[in-house]
Amino acid sequence: MTSPAQDRTGGDLLVDLLRRYDVDTVFGIVSVHNLPLVEAVARDLRFVPVRHEATAVNAADGYARARGGLGCALTSTGTGAGNAAGSLVESLSAGTSVLHVTGQVDTPHLGSGRGFIHETKDQLGMLAAVSKHAVTVPDVASAGALLQEAAEQALALPGGPASVEWPIDLQYAVPAALPEPVAPVAPTAPDPVKVAEVVSLLRGSERPAIWAGGGVARAGASLRRLVELTGAALFTSNSGRGAVPEDHELCVGNYATTPGGRSLLEDADLLLSIGTHFRSNETADYGLVVPATHVQVDLDPAAVGRVYPVAVGVVADATAFLDAVVDALVAAGVAPRPAWAERVRVTRAAVRETQRAGLGEHAAFADALRKVLPREAVVARDVTIASSSWGNRLLEMHDPRSNVFPRGGGIGQGLGMAIGAALARPGLPTVGIVGDGGLAVHLGELTTLAQEAPWLVLVVFNDGGYGVLRNMQESLGSPRSGVDLLTPDYATLCRSMGLAHLRIAEPGAVAATFEQAVAIGGPVVVEVDLASYPAMPRPFTPPVHVPGAAS
Repeated sequence: MTSPAQDRTGGDLLVDLLRRYDVDTVFGIVSVHNLPLVEAVARDLRFVPVRHEATAVNAADGYARARGGLGCALTSTGTGAGNAAGSLVESLSAGTSVLHVTGQVDTPHLGSGRGFIHETKDQLGMLAAVSKHAVTVPDVASAGALLQEAAEQALALPGGPASVEWPIDLQYAVPAALPEPVAPVAPTAPDPVKVAEVVSLLRGSERPAIWAGGGVARAGASLRRLVELTGAALFTSNSGRGAVPEDHELCVGNYATTPGGRSLLEDADLLLSIGTHFRSNETADYGLVVPATHVQVDLDPAAVGRVYPVAVGVVADATAFLDAVVDALVAAGVAPRPAWAERVRVTRAAVRETQRAGLGEHAAFADALRKVLPREAVVARDVTIASSSWGNRLLEMHDPRSNVFPRGGGIGQGLGMAIGAALARPGLPTVGIVGDGGLAVHLGELTTLAQEAPWLVLVVFNDGGYGVLRNMQESLGSPRSGVDLLTPDYATLCRSMGLAHLRIAEPGAVAATFEQAVAIGGPVVVEVDLASYPAMPRPFTPPVHVPGAAS
């Protein structure tokens, strides 16, 4: 039910819009420059008062990924909007549908340069640089249409953040109603000539491979049909994980740069890549060898051939393209090549066993989490050794909405994403994986966790600093610089907030502690004391090129 017209503000208009897109939770920080928005959301939906604007966007991002829809963040103008910028970069990198609504100074002072409180130079230009879409509300009459357009832009494939700056005097004014919703535009049918060309290549292939990126998130069923029909080796980027469940026998997964993955990919006679950016850290700084016959499918024309040359480039929606190809292959009676499919299965097992050997007792974390969690539970991972070593590979994902991590590589964003994901799926446990260094970036959000009390198991790997960079410096023979950090006593810190705290210091405690943590049914911090836990046989170092270092 909407409020009577005489009582309505811009906040009611925003609530109407969010209900239209099934958004029931909004993240933000209240301010004199967004008060009508926060008041309406808190009255009619759920407003989560995070402690930093960057977390507002990260939490809205995690919420959107876990739901497969739209997330919403509210910030103040000026510094508040600036604080959100880095997290908007993450949403832009990931193509996450986030509606970011920020305040702006009163219209009579807008652009005056007088130093009005919270005013900043060219806020819209800043937002445009880190958003897919950015706009200013210029008057009361256009507010509804601009909000509607922003939501549609955020959701349109490929997704991304849409920012709306809204002067405070216009937020308080009585708004016009929202325009009628726009019917979703059906994806354009793929070019039949291109489809026929790709079908011909697949029919002639004896050793096909597929590389699936984040663009296949909504095309999992179609991708699985193609994999099973052709017996192709399915590689994924980190972003493409879960589109086909990773316990599928033909899913090699995010292992393309391992020795076993490289060998299989080099022997393939065809690579079909779909919706992937071929990021540097997933291609050994573009040194990975791929088959000369490379078919690349992407919605973005600029992506085709940008990293690896292509024999055939296709600009198309992933689902529409895959369905057309599979239908044509079925009609042609294509069947998988048994010898190649068997080699894929063997490679799939081998790369995992090799990784286990390098992880040692740290493999217990992936095994225990997968055993205790429902298949569809979200695992939100910050940039830390645990994530980069086993969380992004060995810990199986069975649904793309469960695979939440900072695709742009920014440290400290995992906790906010985990909180957003947990609130998006209140009936399921969510796991957050962070390091002590990343957690410190937004340590204040532990108070948000305690206050909102989602079903979130936050696993903190405590090694007293930035372990990834510490390992990197040691591997290069460099002195330790900036990597050793003071960390709090997490038991005392959690007790001060009423948060449950558990501790793991040896491998035998991993499974039982995770089972206990999930059974709490609410927020709990599980500290992994890495000073006491056995080290990995092969210390993890980041897959980045260091100029001048020996290869």
